[in-house]
Amino acid sequence: MHTLKLTQIGNSVGVVLPREILARLGVEKGDTLFVSESPDGLRLVRTDPEFEAQMKAARDVMKKRRAVLKELAK
Repeated sequence: MHTLKLTQIGNSVGVVLPREILARLGVEKGDTLFVSESPDGLRLVRTDPEFEAQMKAARDVMKKRRAVLKELAK
């Protein structure tokens, strides 16, 4: 577990993430992170959970309608 300290950044308050946490998340300066609520607190992820759900739905449709999509591509 890591302890993070809040710091003043202009008129806002921010958190500085240690290098090892950035490496585990696979992000670097300028990337976007998403915060979502989970049963045991907050979750910090590099992908948008809503977008991932939409992509899963799209993959399911593409899998079920593969023949139709193949015909449309002609």
